[in-house]
Amino acid sequence: MRYSGVFACLSLVLSIAVTGCGTAPPLRRMAAEAASAPTVRIAPDGVTRTATLSVLTYNVEGLGWPARSGREQDLVRIGAHLAALRAAGKAPDVVLFQEVFSGAAKRAVLASGYPAIVPGPRRTTPHIRMFTDKLPHRAKLRKGEIGVRLTGSGLVIASRYLVLLTRSQAYGRRSCAGLDCLANKGVMLARIAVPGVPVPIDLYDTHMNSRRASHVAEARNLAAHARQVTEASAFIDASHDDRYPIVFGGDFNMRGSQDRWENFTRYQPMRLVHRACMEPGSDCKVHMSWDGDEPWVDTQDLQFFGNGERVTIRPVRVEALFDGGPNGPVLSDHDGFLVEYELTWRQASAPVARPPIENCQAICVSRKAFRHPD
Repeated sequence: MRYSGVFACLSLVLSIAVTGCGTAPPLRRMAAEAASAPTVRIAPDGVTRTATLSVLTYNVEGLGWPARSGREQDLVRIGAHLAALRAAGKAPDVVLFQEVFSGAAKRAVLASGYPAIVPGPRRTTPHIRMFTDKLPHRAKLRKGEIGVRLTGSGLVIASRYLVLLTRSQAYGRRSCAGLDCLANKGVMLARIAVPGVPVPIDLYDTHMNSRRASHVAEARNLAAHARQVTEASAFIDASHDDRYPIVFGGDFNMRGSQDRWENFTRYQPMRLVHRACMEPGSDCKVHMSWDGDEPWVDTQDLQFFGNGERVTIRPVRVEALFDGGPNGPVLSDHDGFLVEYELTWRQASAPVARPPIENCQAICVSRKAFRHPD
């Protein structure tokens, strides 16, 4: 029985390698003038300026066979729906994707038509070495803990605005549990330039270790998740410029787990969109169903945010996409979570200059992405 379990795992590994690694990760670079500028509103004082930025986080369930089957048509529809929203001028400015593993998922992201698309950690991206001690319980080969990664992180950020800089970090080899270890999960940054806004915006995307789907003991997957939270915090501390506003979104896999929430809030000082929109006096418009006093514990898909030194940021509208309502059919095991943010600053007398692209090696993520299949 033990050997049959091992052979079943190896069969799964081979299948994932074949279905998920044959297509290069989505990558598209654009010229600075390709993005249209948002509307910048001027307050009655003549000095205060505001603009909006909409950010969607969406796990597209882009797993290949045998983990998932029959996903290609829904993935095609995801790309087509986003493309249609773009053609109508109603698409999110930025999309934080997760689970872009299969070839069909990668093609769907490209089909969305966003002019700037950058992938997160690839299969071969070096991992952080923050933890060296073992996780609770024994590693299990038949549960995917084989010591190698078969695919990349599945993270992709798509933007209508110029991406100035991108960075990514894979989570440590001792910071994953169960089947999650087959993917090189991690966290990524895309720094974008919004025309008219005096500073860039830092956008982070992640997909953290699952609970039951990892198929290992709760104590083991909980410890792995806690390590990833610490590593993500360290990555953000090292890569974020405090002068710029920040948005951190993704599939955090914290639904229904108080232990995971307590650990996450210990390391992340950013504000949670759900909480901000529920505060007394908030004018944030909620166009989705939130149940109970803590609706954030009922979902895996979240966004956090923080101010920059010169530009502040706050959520002014939240809604679901791909939820079976007017905003699109259900095409994944996750709904899309869309947040519209308001950016506010006081205009200096000098004209706003576009931030420079910080070295090509960073943004070019690289052309190697086309030569080394993920």
